[in-house]
Amino acid sequence: MTDAARRPIRAAVIGFGVSGRIFHAPFLAASPDYSLDVIVTRDASRRAAAAARHPLARVVATPEQLWADAAELDLVVIGSPSGTHAALADAALDAGLDVVVDKPFAVTAEEGRALIAKAERLGRRLTVFQNRRWDGDFLTLRELVDAGALGEVRRFESRFEWWQPEPAASWKTEATAREGGGILYDLGTHLIDQAMQLFGPVSDLYVELARRRPESAADDDVFLALEHASGVTSHLWMSAVAPLHGPRFHVLGSRAGYATWGLDVQEPSLLAGALPTDPGFGETPEARWGVLGADGDTRPVPTKRGDYGEFYRLLAVALRDGGPLPVDPADAVAVLEVIEHAHAAASVTA
Repeated sequence: MTDAARRPIRAAVIGFGVSGRIFHAPFLAASPDYSLDVIVTRDASRRAAAAARHPLARVVATPEQLWADAAELDLVVIGSPSGTHAALADAALDAGLDVVVDKPFAVTAEEGRALIAKAERLGRRLTVFQNRRWDGDFLTLRELVDAGALGEVRRFESRFEWWQPEPAASWKTEATAREGGGILYDLGTHLIDQAMQLFGPVSDLYVELARRRPESAADDDVFLALEHASGVTSHLWMSAVAPLHGPRFHVLGSRAGYATWGLDVQEPSLLAGALPTDPGFGETPEARWGVLGADGDTRPVPTKRGDYGEFYRLLAVALRDGGPLPVDPADAVAVLEVIEHAHAAASVTA
């Protein structure tokens, strides 16, 4: 094994908002496969927070400072606002780095395809952080579907909802759909990816897209119905203005149904200061397990442990040994195609 293969993968994170601070830096810092060497954020208070949390990392203000020292790195993780993803990924590839792009991969499928082609041309590895594939409830549902526990799945219902009638000021509130803003690009990216992972390509769709809050520059309340080529129908809800929440998953098959309530425990744990290495991290309490069966005959099903860290473990193998990427970027392009078709359909019916 070469020295380069033995040493940690030298990583940089661009952005230290929720994405970089919560979903990327803790996992890179906790893994022996990586060293978190550089953090990029323009905001002075976030630079101070990054330095305090990760004292071994160099904290800089601009991506240009990162590119200047790219020879000292192997990997860059892009956790900046959605509208900047494509340009930063393009620059990272030019700098000779492998790249992780947070979802959404880009604003358009065309941008995504161009990045994939460029990475292949330059011999770099490029992937997309679809971390919700490692939610505990999704891992459990996938296992049930694969085992045939529900019989033939006919309808898949999935929700990400919260109640925030007065949004906090952030780029997510200010960005238009053309800039990758709106809840369809944000939460919809997860919901569509999960549906397609379970039930395959989409052949048709119906969408209801609305902007309920005057402060929002793009959609904040969306219903999306997908017809999969496999015959399954997916109903997806994403809303920032839902005073009452429906089930997270409600899946109906020919033999049984499966339902869960509440979101995966990893994000709130990380926000509260937990570390991926803490005992019990990712474990869902028994009181929140989903149920399987038919009316009058249901049983709780233990929720599998959620594990966002698996993304980075798989990535380390891919970068060192040439194995498959944890997320094929072509999957992310397929999700973008669905989002573009949904926006086009909403414009026609508006």
